[in-house]
Amino acid sequence: MKYLPINKDLFIKNRKNFMAQMKPNSLAVFNSNDIYPVSADSTLPFEQHRDIFFLSGVDQEESILIVYPDCPKESLREVLFLRETNEHIAVWEGEKLNKERAFETSGVKTVFWLQDLEKVLAEMMAYADTVYINTNEHYRAKIETETREARFTKWLLAKYPAHSVAKSNPILQRLRSVKDQIEIDLIQKACNITEKGFRRILGFVKPGVWEYEIEAEFAHEFLRNRSKGFAYTPIIASGSNANVLHYIENNQQCKDGDLILFDVAAEYANYASDMSRTIPVSGRYTDRQKDVYNAVNRVKNEATKMLVPGAIWADYHVEVGKLMTSELLGLGLLDKADVQNENPDWPAYKKYFMHGTSHHMGLDTHDYGLLHEPIQANMVFTVEPGIYLPDEGFGIRLEDDVVVQESGEPLNLMKNIPIEVEEIEDLMNQ
Repeated sequence: MKYLPINKDLFIKNRKNFMAQMKPNSLAVFNSNDIYPVSADSTLPFEQHRDIFFLSGVDQEESILIVYPDCPKESLREVLFLRETNEHIAVWEGEKLNKERAFETSGVKTVFWLQDLEKVLAEMMAYADTVYINTNEHYRAKIETETREARFTKWLLAKYPAHSVAKSNPILQRLRSVKDQIEIDLIQKACNITEKGFRRILGFVKPGVWEYEIEAEFAHEFLRNRSKGFAYTPIIASGSNANVLHYIENNQQCKDGDLILFDVAAEYANYASDMSRTIPVSGRYTDRQKDVYNAVNRVKNEATKMLVPGAIWADYHVEVGKLMTSELLGLGLLDKADVQNENPDWPAYKKYFMHGTSHHMGLDTHDYGLLHEPIQANMVFTVEPGIYLPDEGFGIRLEDDVVVQESGEPLNLMKNIPIEVEEIEDLMNQ
């Protein structure tokens, strides 16, 4: 792994918190992700399943974690199963976790090789009444590929049909949404790397550069700072491309007078950051661009103040809509009649700002979090309003990552990333 070791106390604490919410005499199983094939002998780069990483820190394929807090055999209350490593594997694939390093990483004392899984699991299941399976119930999830977790669950329930079944996901949704300080520090590290990338491109962008060249500059800076790279597919959208919300082609030339909308950020140690900025190709905003930009920035700043403990996500978005409506009236994009006659299910402001303002962020860019439950301190959210003007040939989105505080305004993890018009212009014209 490129990232520096993470204090195993985080994973010990995460397992303790998870096990505290399990039913009596139950066990829970968590699998690594597959390595996905492309064609021939090619594969996609491995990405660890965030749940087993959250609970163990193990970041390699073919790994399984089982937790069983009430197991009568104390040595089987926390168990890791790993693919057995050897000299041949080390030569061809690189070093894998051995049992000692697995303990140093995770704090799990009992480690078996994967070939012992069925025998050890049979003993554990003989004691247990309930088994927790790990299903993906994220509100944005669209799953077409059968995962390693899903295959294991199918096998487990067929082999042990007499056990009661419970779901891990509701517990994980709540635990993962509230961050430990170690996690916040890792997200801050990802944000700091993103800042380095953004400052790099401020000195690089000029009329005639291509979107993919800018993408390459970000990638260079991210990789040289121990990131695997982008936390999500980068959006580098010049001119009218910014009005395509998920524009990822990044293949157009940047022209004098255009704006470039960036939705680009680094990961670090599997933790995401998520940044949007919009800059002028020429180094100077026009008066119209500046007016729209400042309107978006005001909405972002006021929306940030609303992310406080006890707030409800859906109500928050209604209030942000009111802020945006006011700004759009000021810009002449809406008039009073538009607002008076609006459809409550699709308010007038949605013509220019059609996406949500905030989502949970952490191990996943769109992280776990139950949206119907009140916001809590130490949740991490994006704040990302935008105004999109296809008829005027530009769109503006601004986005920071913030930590909800017990009292007062959220902590902005991106406070050092340039965002004010004057600062961006000054840096681009040095």
